[in-house]
Amino acid sequence: MQQEAILVAGPSDASGLILGQREVPDAGPGQVQVKVAAIGVNFIETYQRSGVYKVDYPFTPGSEFSGVVTQVGDGVQNYKVGDRIATASGANGYAQYAVVEADAIAKVPDAVDLNVAAALPLQGMTAHYLVHNSYMVHKGDVILTYAGAGGVGLLLTQLLKLKGATVITTASTQEKKDLAKAAGADYVVDYDQVAATVAEVTEGAGVHAVYDGIGKDTFDGSLAALRRRGTLVLFGGASGQVPPFDLQRLNAGGSLSVTRPKLGDFIATPDELHWRFGDIMGWTAAGQLDVRIGATYPLAQAAAAHTALESRSTTGKVLLVP
Repeated sequence: MQQEAILVAGPSDASGLILGQREVPDAGPGQVQVKVAAIGVNFIETYQRSGVYKVDYPFTPGSEFSGVVTQVGDGVQNYKVGDRIATASGANGYAQYAVVEADAIAKVPDAVDLNVAAALPLQGMTAHYLVHNSYMVHKGDVILTYAGAGGVGLLLTQLLKLKGATVITTASTQEKKDLAKAAGADYVVDYDQVAATVAEVTEGAGVHAVYDGIGKDTFDGSLAALRRRGTLVLFGGASGQVPPFDLQRLNAGGSLSVTRPKLGDFIATPDELHWRFGDIMGWTAAGQLDVRIGATYPLAQAAAAHTALESRSTTGKVLLVP
């Protein structure tokens, strides 16, 4: 049986995302087949599409999606046809149907809409491991983040406030500043105001930790913002990758720490996946976590979704709907 899916023939700009036909995959052992309800659009897919990350072409992007189980493979015991699920670890998700390992999915509570569920796994579980593991936030900590109106930024700010932290973040327009403030950020400033704001808020001591998903353009400022024994969590490179640097700078800066995590290492077991997923879905269902969907596009307009994401004009999460 054929289905509609996005196909990328080779490295390209967004125009290379073409709606075509591919076979509906059957669930193999340990897998489930999912009728896709909504797909999260993420920067990694722009890197795969453009050839920055190597993939085998023709290629269908999409690791994050929600949907309903339509087929269960041999050996799967915890899921049945009709279950509502979501994942951040799928493949070929820009399609009407996809298969995914049963160990890489989790059930979506009835109180959470499937569009919202597609917006949460990657960015929600990223925010979760950042505040619980990469640097364990304590009540009273002062934390610096960037891009406070972005998909991760809005969720990260809310989790930081649940932990009792003071949050300094950045945004480039008044609309984005208003969104970051609504998420709970205590101070929302332009990028060139970061150093002065950190100095004022901390009385010169510096912040306890920086969560930096920007990378090359902010790395030096992030190090400079830290207090003695502070931690820089570099979890992305939206402006480019940080070049090699002299580790002695960490000594000179006050016994600083730098870590470069990725989500896969923090959902390495089904138990860990279900802990993080359960927390963020539970908080969402209870109204403690507000999930902003900034834009929704039909599957056929995947190119427009990528263009919007790469222009950094979006706020919150960008979704595709088959």
